Amino acid sequence: MTLDKVKVGATVRVVKLTGEGAVKRRIMDMGITKGIEIYVRKVAPLGDPMELNLRGYELSLRKADASMVVVE
Repeated sequence: MTLDKVKVGATVRVVKLTGEGAVKRRIMDMGITKGIEIYVRKVAPLGDPMELNLRGYELSLRKADASMVVVE
Protein backbone atom coordinates (compact mmCIF):
# COMPACT_ATOMS: atom_id res chain seq x y z
CA MET A 1 0.00 0.00 0.00
CA THR A 2 1.20 3.55 -0.68
CA LEU A 3 0.93 6.60 1.57
CA ASP A 4 -1.66 8.33 -0.63
CA LYS A 5 -4.14 5.48 0.09
CA VAL A 6 -3.90 5.70 3.91
CA LYS A 7 -7.01 6.93 5.75
CA VAL A 8 -7.01 9.96 8.06
CA GLY A 9 -6.12 9.04 11.64
CA ALA A 10 -3.95 6.05 10.74
CA THR A 11 -0.32 5.57 11.69
CA VAL A 12 1.89 3.68 9.23
CA ARG A 13 5.55 2.71 8.88
CA VAL A 14 7.57 3.42 5.74
CA VAL A 15 8.78 0.25 3.99
CA LYS A 16 10.54 1.79 0.97
CA LEU A 17 10.61 4.74 -1.39
CA THR A 18 10.01 4.36 -5.09
CA GLY A 19 10.79 7.00 -7.68
CA GLU A 20 14.15 8.21 -8.87
CA GLY A 21 16.54 11.11 -8.81
CA ALA A 22 15.58 14.53 -7.52
CA VAL A 23 12.05 13.57 -6.49
CA LYS A 24 13.24 10.70 -4.29
CA ARG A 25 15.97 12.90 -2.82
CA ARG A 26 13.43 15.64 -1.99
CA ILE A 27 11.16 13.15 -0.21
CA MET A 28 14.12 11.87 1.82
CA ASP A 29 15.17 15.44 2.66
CA MET A 30 11.69 15.99 4.14
CA GLY A 31 12.42 13.21 6.64
CA ILE A 32 10.51 10.37 4.98
CA THR A 33 12.94 7.46 5.17
CA LYS A 34 12.66 3.71 5.63
CA GLY A 35 11.38 2.67 9.07
CA ILE A 36 9.91 6.04 10.12
CA GLU A 37 6.35 6.18 11.48
CA ILE A 38 3.93 8.62 9.86
CA TYR A 39 0.57 9.74 11.27
CA VAL A 40 -1.94 10.98 8.68
CA ARG A 41 -3.45 14.01 10.41
CA LYS A 42 -5.80 15.29 7.71
CA VAL A 43 -6.42 15.62 3.98
CA ALA A 44 -7.44 18.83 2.23
CA PRO A 45 -11.11 19.08 1.13
CA LEU A 46 -10.27 18.37 -2.51
CA GLY A 47 -7.92 15.52 -1.54
CA ASP A 48 -4.61 17.25 -2.12
CA PRO A 49 -2.32 17.85 -0.16
CA MET A 50 -2.15 15.56 2.89
CA GLU A 51 -1.00 16.78 6.30
CA LEU A 52 1.32 14.34 8.04
CA ASN A 53 3.02 14.19 11.43
CA LEU A 54 6.49 12.64 11.50
CA ARG A 55 9.72 13.14 13.42
CA GLY A 56 8.02 15.69 15.67
CA TYR A 57 6.85 18.08 12.94
CA GLU A 58 3.96 18.56 10.52
CA LEU A 59 4.45 18.11 6.79
CA SER A 60 2.14 18.83 3.85
CA LEU A 61 2.71 16.42 1.00
CA ARG A 62 1.11 16.21 -2.45
CA LYS A 63 -0.67 12.96 -3.29
CA ALA A 64 1.62 12.49 -6.31
CA ASP A 65 4.62 12.45 -3.97
CA ALA A 66 2.81 10.34 -1.36
CA SER A 67 2.19 7.67 -4.00
CA MET A 68 5.96 7.05 -4.11
CA VAL A 69 6.08 6.04 -0.42
CA VAL A 70 5.32 2.35 0.24
CA VAL A 71 3.96 1.79 3.78
CA GLU A 72 2.66 -1.01 5.98
